[in-house]
Amino acid sequence: MGSDELYAHVLKTMRLCAEMNTGYHSEEEVREYLRQITQSDIDDTVRVFPPLNINYGLSIRFGHDCFVNFGCTFLAIGGITIEDGAFIGPHCVLATEYHPEDPALRHKLLTQPIVVGRNAWLGADVKVLAGVTIGENAIVAAGSVVTRDVPPDMVVAGSPARIIRPVKKG
Repeated sequence: MGSDELYAHVLKTMRLCAEMNTGYHSEEEVREYLRQITQSDIDDTVRVFPPLNINYGLSIRFGHDCFVNFGCTFLAIGGITIEDGAFIGPHCVLATEYHPEDPALRHKLLTQPIVVGRNAWLGADVKVLAGVTIGENAIVAAGSVVTRDVPPDMVVAGSPARIIRPVKKG
């Protein structure tokens, strides 16, 4: 995809998000906006509480029975997958985009995908950086900054997020 086409999709996504984030919309109306933003099927079990800010919707995939709380931001050019049953707390940022450290190259945009695994839970105000996979059933504590993959069934916390313990079951 060329830069002009990418930019056109970004503008379209921003317009649709602005409409979705203005005023009250029923759950079905929000899902319809998400269908337009992602140009994909959004299952009726998906629940999103606006406002939700997205820069590029074509590379986002929502699984069944997932939930995104108020005030999240998805910088999604690199691709975001939210698998079945995942919970994303309020004010989370999923950023698939980054820039090179070298000042001479810093205007170049680099991307890597983010995956939020099945039944994973991101607490409030979590930041997930490009290239990270959150494993199945994992929990990311509120306020954490996730810079590397989180193994399945683990609780992580901090900045940068580190393994705290296994998820309690039963």
